Amino acid sequence: MKSWALVTGASAGIGRELSNLMAAAGFNLILVARDTQRLTELASELESNYSIATRILSKDLSKPESAEEIFATLEGLEVSILVNNAGCGSMGPFNEEDYKSSLNMLQVNVNSLVQLTRLFLPPMLNRKTGHILNMASTAAFQPGPFTALYYASKAFVFSFSMALAEELKGTGVSVTTCCPGFTKTEFHARAGMKRSGHFISEMSAQAVAKAALDGMLAKRRVIIPGALNKITSVVARHLPVRLTAKIVRRINGR
Repeated sequence: MKSWALVTGASAGIGRELSNLMAAAGFNLILVARDTQRLTELASELESNYSIATRILSKDLSKPESAEEIFATLEGLEVSILVNNAGCGSMGPFNEEDYKSSLNMLQVNVNSLVQLTRLFLPPMLNRKTGHILNMASTAAFQPGPFTALYYASKAFVFSFSMALAEELKGTGVSVTTCCPGFTKTEFHARAGMKRSGHFISEMSAQAVAKAALDGMLAKRRVIIPGALNKITSVVARHLPVRLTAKIVRRINGR
């Protein structure tokens, strides 16, 4: 019997590429996102191309009740892989950002990720097998002036995931954190993030997804796709925080 994997933010970008790769690897898929039409089209495509089963769940993870609704809907279904890929961001001075939009971003990037992990983890532990893939970012390794909440949310995801990976050592359940850099997706346009072109080095969503999936299946704790992203992440963690904050401010064109 094929295993079931749940992917949030499955309708576009890295989530869509992960869904394609996982379907090609033979996993049945639970596809979660807000856009019902995109999910329906993706599900049909995956079923036709790879002879797998799919389920679509149109859910807005900025709503606190969504995670529990997803879990309740899937009661009795063995979900062996949880991919917390959904995320959103924004750019601008913290004091000028829309208050409710900021809270919604934290709900998607942090709270819903924690809720889904907490709900789907116990059944995995009971079965003594499972994978959790949490999508962080190279933004996790330094503060982000004018993208303050987004960078802070990814720092949370990284810290939480690394701690949980250590807690679960020897249980049969692995936790992998993927920290991509700038990736060719719709994300930055939707978030209104405009960066100085001198600092941008893009990877394709497919390349990031492949690195993430390979790392998860190998039970690696941290994946930083791309040689340049690896180097800059190491450098960022060794520079003074005030300096990295200034660098990011300049990257953000401020």
